[in-house]
Amino acid sequence: MSQVPEKITNPQQPSIKVGIFQDNLENINWHYHDYYEISFITEGTGKRFVADSLDEFYPGDLVFVAPNIPHTWVVDKEQFTTNARKLEMVYLQFTDATLGKEMLALSEFSNAAKALSLSERGLRIVGDTLNEASNILLQMPYANSFNRYILFLELMDVIGKSTDLIPLASKEYINKRFNTENKRILTIHEYFMKHFRDEIDLAQIASLVNMAEGSLCRFFKLQVGLTIFEYLNKIKVDFACKLLMNKEISITEVAFDSGFNNLSHFNKQFKIITGVTPMKFRQCL
Repeated sequence: MSQVPEKITNPQQPSIKVGIFQDNLENINWHYHDYYEISFITEGTGKRFVADSLDEFYPGDLVFVAPNIPHTWVVDKEQFTTNARKLEMVYLQFTDATLGKEMLALSEFSNAAKALSLSERGLRIVGDTLNEASNILLQMPYANSFNRYILFLELMDVIGKSTDLIPLASKEYINKRFNTENKRILTIHEYFMKHFRDEIDLAQIASLVNMAEGSLCRFFKLQVGLTIFEYLNKIKVDFACKLLMNKEISITEVAFDSGFNNLSHFNKQFKIITGVTPMKFRQCL
């Protein structure tokens, strides 16, 4: 998205954030965050990317994503008209603190605990549960704080006991996803995830983690096994692979939408990282 709802970080704020998100999605933003999110599409159609999954989305699409799972929505190009809204969703965001460990340990909240666990791969909610869960979610923007929390607990219970759930990310993706306890590496990774389509230089990254440029290069290569810009290109190519699944987008558009400033450089980096050209990758889908 071209705009991401703000993080839930202030303990004085409500533990649940609910709102109605509207955007024209003129810019694609492959992003992730440190809170859970449930999104219900009320307007718009296009492609939904969650981790390594690609699916169509449309009004009535309900998705539950755990923290640190990259995702985005790409609206169909035929919808683009001047000043027209391209996407509307009702969203719910909450953190681990919203349902503490002590609460989740109680038998009454076993379904809620199951819902959180299942969301680690991202979930599409379908069938009878879609109707039940969306009805609860659509009440939440208009409820007061207390009733909103009661609705939230009801929603978690409904999801956790459901069999109408489709995992989105593959098990292989979850096993291989980025994971580090090093705060500097995590800071750089998060910055790249948010800004991989922008011009980035080494001085920016060094100042971000308060290191000299030379020291940073040695430190990053030792920790990650790649140079900083090899890692940045890997993030770009990872996103490009998802865009290539949509055969309505030209390879040139994929290159620029993935943050590469020319097609030749994109083709070269794509082959280095995947072993095949973008064209060959698309043909094998």
